[in-house]
Amino acid sequence: MEFMLPLELPKASRLINYQQKILSVGSCFTEHIGNALKDLKFQVLQNPNGILFDPGSVCSSLHSYIQNKQYNDADLLKLNELWHSWQHHSRFSGINKDAVLQKINSSQTTAHQFLKEAGWLIITLGSAFSYRLVNEALQPVANCHRAPAQTFAKYLTPINEIIEDLENTIDQLTSFNPTLSIIFTISPVRHIRDGVVENNRSKARLIEAVHHMVNNSDHIFYFPAYEVLIDILRDYRFYDVDMVHPNYPATEFVLEKFQQAFMNVETVQLSEEIKKLVIARKHRSANPQTEAHKKFMHTHLQKTKDLKSRFPFLSLEQELEYFSSNI
Repeated sequence: MEFMLPLELPKASRLINYQQKILSVGSCFTEHIGNALKDLKFQVLQNPNGILFDPGSVCSSLHSYIQNKQYNDADLLKLNELWHSWQHHSRFSGINKDAVLQKINSSQTTAHQFLKEAGWLIITLGSAFSYRLVNEALQPVANCHRAPAQTFAKYLTPINEIIEDLENTIDQLTSFNPTLSIIFTISPVRHIRDGVVENNRSKARLIEAVHHMVNNSDHIFYFPAYEVLIDILRDYRFYDVDMVHPNYPATEFVLEKFQQAFMNVETVQLSEEIKKLVIARKHRSANPQTEAHKKFMHTHLQKTKDLKSRFPFLSLEQELEYFSSNI
């Protein structure tokens, strides 16, 4: 007896390997996948603007990376004693305006160079709803920074407008980096604050727009993270206590399916070797002076050196440093 729908994803026509750089942008779900890939030592840069939810904000951020846009004083606002950018997550906010600008512009420069060299771009769209400043010609914002609700007008983006934004962005990305491949996902995180019905309307628009893009290009792909959570793992035991965000087992399952679709057997096997070393590095012994622990450290140091000699492009400095200590 089967207790869930079977899901076997076909291999994509292009596959990810360890020597390619991966830029991921979009909702908080993209950070779950991005963090998992970083733990497996893939070359990942995620969300240079911080978390973004709607297609307009994602597209605007990608345009800014292509142009290597540098922000100035006029791009910031002061609210609740902190300086913010409407186009950036609050992790860039701070008391010192110059420090905020330096942090933003440093991230822009890094993203520009990384995108130029990237083999893959993962875009996770979270919501078709966006917010616009009512006193500034309805300028779209990526983050509301807890400003009063009357500051914004809420806008449910039409499908044709989403498609237009995405097509324009893809054209610019292709010109900037002709070898770039793109994976779209729809975040399975439900935006319940919008309402259950409204959330479904929002997700439906994103899905329709993304499939329009995928169907018109051989270098754009769709990974069904949304469908995996909603249709395959359709049980609240796969969600966190807020009943909205996927929990650890769910994200691990999604990552397995992602590897199944976008990596060959050799890459997956290498990632499993790396995963064992990363788990060992995170292990903390209650008695680090024992001979057993020193043997554990020496064994894993040798495994790390062997892996590094076989795959020199891997970044295993953390593991080498940790396993070299206390021997």
